[in-house]
Amino acid sequence: MFRGATKVTIDAKGRLAIPTRYRDRLESRSNGQLVVTVDRDYCLLLYPFPDWEEIERKLIRLPSLDKQARRLQRLMVGYATELELDGNGRILLSRELREFAEIDRQAILIGQGNKFELWNDDIWNKKRDSWLSEEDEGNLSAELEALSL
Repeated sequence: MFRGATKVTIDAKGRLAIPTRYRDRLESRSNGQLVVTVDRDYCLLLYPFPDWEEIERKLIRLPSLDKQARRLQRLMVGYATELELDGNGRILLSRELREFAEIDRQAILIGQGNKFELWNDDIWNKKRDSWLSEEDEGNLSAELEALSL
């Protein structure tokens, strides 16, 4: 499980050092093999390779005549890029992916259980603050209604 928020720096070549506390889990789960792709919220999603394969199978099975399904396939599968941790625990993010998420130098890595989200630090702070200030309208899905925290 990947949890927590960690500020990270992207170097001039586009390399991101994965925080040390996650490296062992990534090595044992996927031999350091990752897939990065885009998200509709304009962040990047980083999956251990086996978890990505499961997601990709689900995406590919979506009906190709469904307009929303095709958009999701085009974005998530189309931008999916295989990465490998180097000897220093870094991954190389392509220019296209960094431009999509507006990630230049400062970013934040957010653990989401089976994956990470990688955000431009400023955009993350604005989105987070916006989400926290939203008023609860009481329109929860049945799954959220049943959730006890």
